[in-house]
Amino acid sequence: MVARGLTKHFPPDVRAVDGIDLNIGAGKVFGFLGANGSGKTTTIRMLTTLLQPTSGSAQVDGLDVLRQSMEVRRRIGVALQEAGLDLLQTGRELLMLQSRLFGLAGGRLKARVGELLEIVDMTEAADRRIGTYSGGMKRRLDLATALIHDPRILFLDEPTTGLDPISRDAIWRHVRTLNEERGITVFLTTQYLEEADRLAHELAIIDSGKIIAEGSPEEMKASIGADVITVKMPDGGASTEAAAEAAVRGMEGVEDVRSPDGNGTLVIYIKDGARAIAPVVIQLNQAGVEVGEITLARPTLDDVFLQKTGHHLAEAQAAAAREAV
Repeated sequence: MVARGLTKHFPPDVRAVDGIDLNIGAGKVFGFLGANGSGKTTTIRMLTTLLQPTSGSAQVDGLDVLRQSMEVRRRIGVALQEAGLDLLQTGRELLMLQSRLFGLAGGRLKARVGELLEIVDMTEAADRRIGTYSGGMKRRLDLATALIHDPRILFLDEPTTGLDPISRDAIWRHVRTLNEERGITVFLTTQYLEEADRLAHELAIIDSGKIIAEGSPEEMKASIGADVITVKMPDGGASTEAAAEAAVRGMEGVEDVRSPDGNGTLVIYIKDGARAIAPVVIQLNQAGVEVGEITLARPTLDDVFLQKTGHHLAEAQAAAAREAV
């Protein structure tokens, strides 16, 4: 998949996707990470021919999404957030109906439905009504419908949102199998840091319609170039955070300092963090800042998000939720 300057604006002045470039190799799991409202779903809808770009271009499997949209649709499988499932049908009936729409019949149809039910571990529940399925079972069935025509590329739009940890892990397992054993290229949008870290070979982080970081998860975390010390201050507040930030910013080995949440938290990116903990505490005490809790960790994707945007992904999610109300 290749995109150049892909842009989508909505009136009056919403820049949902703002000139992004993508280059995704065959056989990869590509993760597209961002908060709600960041442009993930708009991007996937343009790449799957469901939404026309305002400007820019995109090719999927070498085909232009505008000029060759019908051929693109024949080669891709799509599972969007809104699963189109008839709750009165059984899982088997749904897959048989969808298979007939793709021209399968007779023995080929029955064999393909049986194969798909086995792929997503739904054989035992196949003859129950979909309305009796759990959320995880519905997402697995939706995944099966996207695979009916044996696509070369699979688009999954937040496939585990709202699922419990066990159901989420099951979806992850199926995605890995499809990629590793069947060679399917997967474009996965997600708001979950762990999902992006565990599944994606390559990753892009999108924020406010722009790609702000890209690379493998390990490359992104390594780009921080430092350990992460997080300090919780019981007397938190703007003045306390400012004093704490000023106290440690000039210390040896400090790469960056952030106060992201406005609730008495200081995040320090510093080399050789294990040796730096005691000096950090001493420096803060000398500045009159009380330390309630201090932790040391290796960088995570959330640290990458924080460094690029100035806020945590969870904070961005909360802000998006407030705007939606």
